[in-house]
Amino acid sequence: IVLNEKTGEFNREKAEKLIKLKEEFIGKTGIPGMLDVIASTKEAMCKFIEFSVNTTNMPILIDSPSAEVKIAGVKYAKEIGIEDKIVYNSLIPESKEVEFKAIMEYGIKSAILLAYKSGVMSSKMRMEALKELLKKAEDAGVTKPLLDTFVIDIPSLSIACKTIIDLKGELGYPCGCGAHNAITTWIGLKKFMGVEAVKPCDIAVNIMPIILGADFVIYGPIENCKYIYPATYAINTSYKYLKRMGEQKEI
Repeated sequence: IVLNEKTGEFNREKAEKLIKLKEEFIGKTGIPGMLDVIASTKEAMCKFIEFSVNTTNMPILIDSPSAEVKIAGVKYAKEIGIEDKIVYNSLIPESKEVEFKAIMEYGIKSAILLAYKSGVMSSKMRMEALKELLKKAEDAGVTKPLLDTFVIDIPSLSIACKTIIDLKGELGYPCGCGAHNAITTWIGLKKFMGVEAVKPCDIAVNIMPIILGADFVIYGPIENCKYIYPATYAINTSYKYLKRMGEQKEI
């Protein structure tokens, strides 16, 4: 879609079609969604945000490897009056103070809090990292945190899912993870089991947190909505029947 990462030139027609595809599945399933807007420069970020807000009503995740670019994004969002639609993606325990100040200054109320910290591996350590981060985020004015328990590979997926269960039981905040990272970092998957193995594995890792009680999952490229949404809908529909029977287990 992106033709020039620096200037933010992109195929608007293709981008709009993909957004409408996701909105179609949201309408069919009743499962809400967000739009993750990723940019590498300030110029590109502002262009992407402007296009997104004029194309969809979904909440917009402001995402970039660069803190400066994310800050430029929230500043622009404030200028055009859409700060209430913005989710800052993301804050980590080692995020610099300038990010917290920008969140407060520009009135951003929602942020993904990511349990990414050097040496943090166990579910207990992830919980401690997120509790520490939650306090800093709340002090910056964040009232709608989304707790991301951090998936980087296949082994970390199960730990992230356990952390989701533990966090929801203790804190009650919405919890989830970027489960798709488990597949994108699995370099040998295609060689090991063939190209056809990628899609079912991708579905499996994204649905696993949902089955175990996650409130959200970051599933990767937007076009993957065409199989992640139906799979999620199947799980949700099954759980609705369990609730109707009065046999659900609260997490």
